[in-house]
Amino acid sequence: MKLSAQSHASITSSLREALEKYVTDGDRTVITDIHLQPKQDSGELVIFNDDDEELSRTIIEEWVDYGEDDFYIKVEGILRTDINTLKGKEELESLCIMKPYSFVLVDEDKETVAELLLIDDDDTLLLNDELLKGLDEELDAFLKDLLEK
Repeated sequence: MKLSAQSHASITSSLREALEKYVTDGDRTVITDIHLQPKQDSGELVIFNDDDEELSRTIIEEWVDYGEDDFYIKVEGILRTDINTLKGKEELESLCIMKPYSFVLVDEDKETVAELLLIDDDDTLLLNDELLKGLDEELDAFLKDLLEK
């Protein structure tokens, strides 16, 4: 699925409109995710926060009645690229949102499809499967050794 420059501009504009609500000099807002919900049948992209408060909405012509089964896979790449473009322009740095927070792709039922981008401080450690591999065995060995002494 290829998007026109106008569609990319609509996505970027909608993201900026949503994020505008978090560009203030006051206290940092506590949200954990900004949800992006593309709708295959209507072509809408709805952006909302953790409280299901709608932040922005736009229509992407190429998504209207897109009939393939790979809709979310295609949209994931498009949205990730457009969000990373905003990050590259450092437009995400001035937001008054406590870190870490994520941009998340969700389906019609608001179930997470993919995490598009995680914004965090450099000192935040993210746990992943590779990091946790073998942790159970190490903890069991440590506990056994501790109990034997």
